[in-house]
Amino acid sequence: MGAFVGVVVGSKSDVGVMQECIETLERFGAAYEMIIASAHRTPDRVAAYIEEAEAAGAGAFIAAAGMAAHLAGAIAARTTKPVIAVPIANGALNGVDALLSSAQMPPKIPVACVAINGAINAAYLAVQILALSDPELARKLLDDRQSVRVQAEIDSRPLEVRLSRR
Repeated sequence: MGAFVGVVVGSKSDVGVMQECIETLERFGAAYEMIIASAHRTPDRVAAYIEEAEAAGAGAFIAAAGMAAHLAGAIAARTTKPVIAVPIANGALNGVDALLSSAQMPPKIPVACVAINGAINAAYLAVQILALSDPELARKLLDDRQSVRVQAEIDSRPLEVRLSRR
């Protein structure tokens, strides 16, 4: 098996948001595995998983967590593989706290961060990372990008209004 994406979800309540991520990875045929592990409630599980996943060939990690979202940082502290944070909208600040926790990492321990509940973009970013060494995934990304362009033009046609040119 080639490189895969390790998806770590901070709690069961975050799995629903991550469904779009999983569906996107599956659509591209990108290998992945997903577990629930918390930076706060199960830090030893997080550490053990990162070690096991790296040994098995993980090429990138996606970490989804809400509120005091330290999961992506806890993963990044244990690997040099790319880590993508998905801040989850919950709690009193509706995900803004998770966004800031994910984006404000200390120097030299970077975490890529997508939008609040940005599960689809996390999957796309992970696929782009794996595609650096997987020509088939790279081709699928190019095909997908082309289909997005074509669909945007199709969607525009019935709405387009142009100045009459004399």
